[in-house]
Amino acid sequence: MAWLITTLIVVPIVGALLVGATRNYARGVALTFNLVTATCAFLLWRSFDSTLPGLQLVERHSWIPAIGAEYLVGIDGLSLLLVILTSLVFPFALLAPSRAVGDRGFCALMLIMQAALYGTFTAQNFVLWFLFYEMSLIPAFLLIKIWGGEKRDRAATKFFLYTFLGSVAMLLSFLGIYFARGTFDFAGLANLAKTGDLLTGNFKWLAFAGIFLGLAVKVPLFPFHTWLPDAYETAPTGVSMVLTGALSKMGVYGFVRLLLPLFPNEIATLGPWLLTLAVCSIVIAPLAAWAQSDLKRMVAYLSINHLGYCMLGLFAVTASATRPLVETQAALSGVFMQIFNHGITAAALFYFVGLLEQRRGLRGIDDFGGLMQRAPLFCGWMSVAMFSSLGLPGLNGFIGEFLIFKGSFAVAASFTAVAVFGLLFTAVVFMRVMQSLFSGPLVETGVAFAELRPNEKWVIVPVTLLMFAIGIAPQFLFNIFNSTVVQMSRLFA
Repeated sequence: MAWLITTLIVVPIVGALLVGATRNYARGVALTFNLVTATCAFLLWRSFDSTLPGLQLVERHSWIPAIGAEYLVGIDGLSLLLVILTSLVFPFALLAPSRAVGDRGFCALMLIMQAALYGTFTAQNFVLWFLFYEMSLIPAFLLIKIWGGEKRDRAATKFFLYTFLGSVAMLLSFLGIYFARGTFDFAGLANLAKTGDLLTGNFKWLAFAGIFLGLAVKVPLFPFHTWLPDAYETAPTGVSMVLTGALSKMGVYGFVRLLLPLFPNEIATLGPWLLTLAVCSIVIAPLAAWAQSDLKRMVAYLSINHLGYCMLGLFAVTASATRPLVETQAALSGVFMQIFNHGITAAALFYFVGLLEQRRGLRGIDDFGGLMQRAPLFCGWMSVAMFSSLGLPGLNGFIGEFLIFKGSFAVAASFTAVAVFGLLFTAVVFMRVMQSLFSGPLVETGVAFAELRPNEKWVIVPVTLLMFAIGIAPQFLFNIFNSTVVQMSRLFA
């Protein structure tokens, strides 16, 4: 059933064409095609043998033989996990409150971005991967530029410049690798790296720097993060949900798929510096969030913090001299789990901020107060999303963070000990938000704050139940990527 991956990529593009040709019901058509892609993702999951390492359901066709470019797609445990995440986040985002969500141009661009993400997470040849990678950035730029809020021109331009320059650096690096070794195939390049025959001398460091820069901007990793708060704050709610829930995962995925297999020695050499950048992302981002008054900007900074945990786990197991197998597997499992859980939880937080803004037209932390008296259900469900982001045991956020810290402490204890302060600062941020919004003094306005509506409950309740399901019985997700983790940990060890 290798055709399933191609179907998964093509269906949203067909949906975008139909949405563009439809005068009315743009969101309904887009959600219908999301249902089709979700069905394809489920069939991929059913066809995937979780006991086997390596790529499965591979589809390979000659494309541009002159430069070694192939249409080569396939999935392993990490790819499948991200395909499932993308299939969950996009319908969630299309149901978010926004004036633009019924616009056919908006829905068409969202579907194109969805197709590009499916391609990015399944492509196994650099030319194809880079095509999908860039294809996802153009709709994101247009969605911010056209439908964003105040200062959208500045935010969109900043987003474009950062990502474009990072992409150029990455492209130049891979062109250099191709001219040196004559292949764009990820597996072939990884095999060359194992034997030390990929590149030599200073050129190897230049190629590493270019790929690292492109991916660090996309995660984003401190100090390449400054585009993110502006973009997330200005974008429509649904776009912010996709940016944090799915698009940011391209950077982490790139580190796992490209940088770690191709440049293990360079990462080990720069290990302390890379771990320092990860710890800075974890500790500085919640401090910046603490200083914000705009709720959307606050959640944006916390997103940097949570992705910093992923980078801590990756750098700890690859940059350390000693790599015990059990701890390496724990850290990698935590990273994969954190990728998925952050996508769900951060998207939920942006959804709730969108509901607050829809009801009052404002989203400042001081624009609300006493909401527990007016909308207890709303406050209760939003509290679950906050506690999930905080990593409360019993919710999905705890699993990934615990495993990352378990694995990282064994191989990079000092850096991990400093990173623990990020948990404390994140807790302070959320306690401040809950006190101001839910338990603070009543803020009187001319419009009553509405309780959750039935259509909003149909969105919130399933997502919240998923948070509890993963937090209580996460094995169904671990089964997806266990074999991939075992394979990678043996390579690193």
